Amino acid sequence: MATIEEVLDVEQIEKDIFRGEPVETLLHRTFGGQVACQSLIAAVRTVDPEFRVHSMHAYFLRPGKPKMPTVYLVDRIREGRSFCTRRIQAVQDGEAIFVMSASFHVGDPGIEHSDVVPPVPKAEELPDPADVPELKDRWELKEWSNWDLRIVPPDQTELHPRLASQQRVWMRYRGEIADDPTAHVCALAYMSDMLLLGSSLGPHPKERSRVQLASLDHAMWFMQPFRADEWLLYDQTSPYAGHGRALTQGRIWDAEGRLVAAVVQEGLTRLPRD
Repeated sequence: MATIEEVLDVEQIEKDIFRGEPVETLLHRTFGGQVACQSLIAAVRTVDPEFRVHSMHAYFLRPGKPKMPTVYLVDRIREGRSFCTRRIQAVQDGEAIFVMSASFHVGDPGIEHSDVVPPVPKAEELPDPADVPELKDRWELKEWSNWDLRIVPPDQTELHPRLASQQRVWMRYRGEIADDPTAHVCALAYMSDMLLLGSSLGPHPKERSRVQLASLDHAMWFMQPFRADEWLLYDQTSPYAGHGRALTQGRIWDAEGRLVAAVVQEGLTRLPRD
């Protein structure tokens, strides 16, 4: 399947206009993480190097066609001394399939605090799914074969008794990503859409095969530098599902226990009508 280098390869075709070529996929529609990642790449290329992305807010408007290139149109909404803002529109066949607002910050002194990473076994203590025979036919492992995704068994972690649905996943890119911090931020934007909506299915094992899943909107905040080719813990919860939609949340920690990013996503979780 597609490497992260292929996903990150976005071509500039005119000022503030970029194009991402199709990448190999098993999916019938373009993976949302791919469009988010490439939109962010396009936005980054329109800001000065001292600005670093600190947040993105996006809506998935139409299913993308995975065999068709995607054009990214960037609007320069704000140029400030500490912050700047970009609006990105992803287009196929003349129609917007995705829109994103991305905010960039140079960094300022301020107060500091952080939650503590939840107790989980180390990633190396869990089996590599690629080595587990009964998992080899799962589409997720085929689609994201370049990523190491290790779901923490519920009996090996401390789950909060008052949360409706929880899932924790160790993840990293199997190869080596260049030292450019932007590449790691955009790679994490890609990774953040993996498995997050699926965390809403924990309380509904009998419905798992019947639920139609699709990302509707996605917001992400970046706190500290990290590497996407080193272990990151994705702590996922789903506080609510109803009316064919589910709200999911994620916090991402590095192996040293530093909180590096946070995610909120709403997705379609529709059952077929009887």
